[in-house]
Amino acid sequence: MSRVLSGTRPTGKLHLGHLLGALENYKKLQGQDAFFMIADLHALTTEYEHKTTIAQNVMEIVIDYLASGLEPDKCTMFVQSEVLEHANLALLFSMITPISWLERNPTYKDQINELRGKDLHTHGFLGYPVLQAADIAIYKAEKVPVGEDQLPHLELTREIIRRFHHLYEKDVFPEPVAVLTQVPKVLGLDGRKMSKSYKNGIYLADSAEEVTKKIKTQMVTDPARKRREDKGDPEKCPVFSYHKLFNKERVDGVADECRNALRGCVDCKMEMCGKLNQFLDPIRERRQSWMKKPKEIREILDQGAAKARSVARQTLTEASQAMGLLP
Repeated sequence: MSRVLSGTRPTGKLHLGHLLGALENYKKLQGQDAFFMIADLHALTTEYEHKTTIAQNVMEIVIDYLASGLEPDKCTMFVQSEVLEHANLALLFSMITPISWLERNPTYKDQINELRGKDLHTHGFLGYPVLQAADIAIYKAEKVPVGEDQLPHLELTREIIRRFHHLYEKDVFPEPVAVLTQVPKVLGLDGRKMSKSYKNGIYLADSAEEVTKKIKTQMVTDPARKRREDKGDPEKCPVFSYHKLFNKERVDGVADECRNALRGCVDCKMEMCGKLNQFLDPIRERRQSWMKKPKEIREILDQGAAKARSVARQTLTEASQAMGLLP
């Protein structure tokens, strides 16, 4: 059975993009030897100034994990900082990782541009792909569920592992492969990719009323349809992309009505919104239930951390021996 590792930064509540792009994959893989972490150390790379929010966000992420269908008896859920071996291996990997490898990371400059209000010129932000590599390698993970934007990081992980094996002439870690989601990019309310940093998300914690209000008042449609009688192009409309996801049986009819101006955008939004809320209702119910069980959640995380540490400790010992730090 292949070991799986993936994680989520606790920088806020999870949205539809996380659910369809990551958590649905997690659910399919949880019957395997799967480790799913809340990557609070990674949150510090961009949120180091906000010390009061990370711990709270950790609990929100765990609740979203559980509400989405992850089951503690089928996978290992834990908080990254509670397994110190992550940081230990990251330090060892940092000793052998050329700075040029980190500077060529395509998301490094992208995130600096996207988050211009933050001071990201730090050692931790430049080096976070090394910590990612350690996260994966410390469990000898073979499969990593990721989105396409994370593929360069996974390739860097493989390069670091290859360099480690070349330098120390001992194979300690497998080279992980990506498990890509089959769901297309989930658009946000403004038509861009759904992102916490863009504040354009529909969150798993949103009530049906909140979702309806967001869809009705904030979600953009085909810009060519300025009037009810204007014919539209459904492929240019974010609302139609949601019909494809949550109203599949009506996709052809919705597209025809849009192209021929047979109904207005508000009606189209409300039909889609009803289907979306039906999809989210079971998640909301499970979320409300788990919010009443903080002690059980803490037990799940404690048990997960204990299992994670037992695996990580052995791997760190092997890596330290290969490097000559241990006999």
